[in-house]
Amino acid sequence: MATAFDVNEARAHFAALRQNQSFMDNAGGSQILDSVADFIRQYLVSTNVQLGATYPISSQSTRLVEEGYDAAAKYVNAESTNNIVLGGSTTQLFQNLSASLWDHFSPGDEIVLSQLDHEANLASWVRLAFRKDLKVKWWQGGAETNETTDPVLTPDNLRPLLSSRTKFVACTHTSNILGTIHDIASISKTLRETSPDALLCVDAVAYAPHREVDVQAFGVDFYSFSWYKVYGPHQAILYASPRGQKAIQSLGHYFNEKAHSNELSNQLGLAAGAYELAASLPKVMEYCSPTDRFWNSVAAHEERLQAILLEYLNKRDDVTVYGKKSPDRRHRVPVISFTVKGWKSRDVVESVEKKSHYGIRYGHFYSHRMVVGIFGLPEGDGVVRVSLVHYNTEDEVRGLVKVLDGVLEKRN
Repeated sequence: MATAFDVNEARAHFAALRQNQSFMDNAGGSQILDSVADFIRQYLVSTNVQLGATYPISSQSTRLVEEGYDAAAKYVNAESTNNIVLGGSTTQLFQNLSASLWDHFSPGDEIVLSQLDHEANLASWVRLAFRKDLKVKWWQGGAETNETTDPVLTPDNLRPLLSSRTKFVACTHTSNILGTIHDIASISKTLRETSPDALLCVDAVAYAPHREVDVQAFGVDFYSFSWYKVYGPHQAILYASPRGQKAIQSLGHYFNEKAHSNELSNQLGLAAGAYELAASLPKVMEYCSPTDRFWNSVAAHEERLQAILLEYLNKRDDVTVYGKKSPDRRHRVPVISFTVKGWKSRDVVESVEKKSHYGIRYGHFYSHRMVVGIFGLPEGDGVVRVSLVHYNTEDEVRGLVKVLDGVLEKRN
């Protein structure tokens, strides 16, 4: 049973929440923990030196950054710090990864790419396929054969796309439009059984703010998310399994290859992991501990949040919800997207904002290949997205529903 969640206690850790603004665009970036922001400032004013020297301040700085890497590795349950790298963004880390996997592929090999994904986990692989003459198979989560507003990536709709030539599969753990949670462990199992040489690369940017991460349990080869979506600094993490790491050709300096040959940070980091940001990560782990109790209570609280909004949207004949219509926390997180018949999504958002302090957004949110390619929505308009996290309150969501209802009913 989930532990009761104290939302007011959680909100006390975020100074940003004391403003007259209700943050409901959290899938674009969460608010930062006070402890993280305070630590970053302290690092910059007291230990902002190059790492690895023997004088005291450099030794202290080196230790703090190492502790940051230790915390990040434990947070995702990586085998060791050798299996993670920190960088500027998930997009950048996937670009680095694609460059490092050049020799893994041969002309004519096949790669499977989820069309439900953010472009961060697609662009680099599409570009690599073009340059390397690879065949791309698009995985649409059931939308290949049926018109649907609720595509889901499953082992069953992946299996027909796999063959003896499949070398790579990229997909999202949770869509940043649909909020749907995909069973990555089952997808990994199917991939290993059908195409054992293929590597699995997962974008977890929309999953990590809502659930505990265990890369070894998921069975992934590569897994990435951004800490600034998880109440931390503007930095990202990429995990590589020992199996995945063997396929990588280092992008690091040649003279470091022997001394640091098994360190992903040397292979892919390119000195992009800002020291002060890396060193602040233990503060994120402290906030989310103990992880099992924290994340179970978060999931239960977020289920109540999304139930309020989904109940309202599902009652309206003029609203189309994209993704699961049920608030069941086993299948979705509170990233809720919809369109309203007769309305541009932009007009809905701007009308809500004119009447309230609720911050929501419209667009394709970089999931262009799904929003435009599968759903056929206008490129410059897309969906209305309300993305909630654990520090949002039930009263906030009820308030949004009241304002939204007033906006929609006024035109009717």
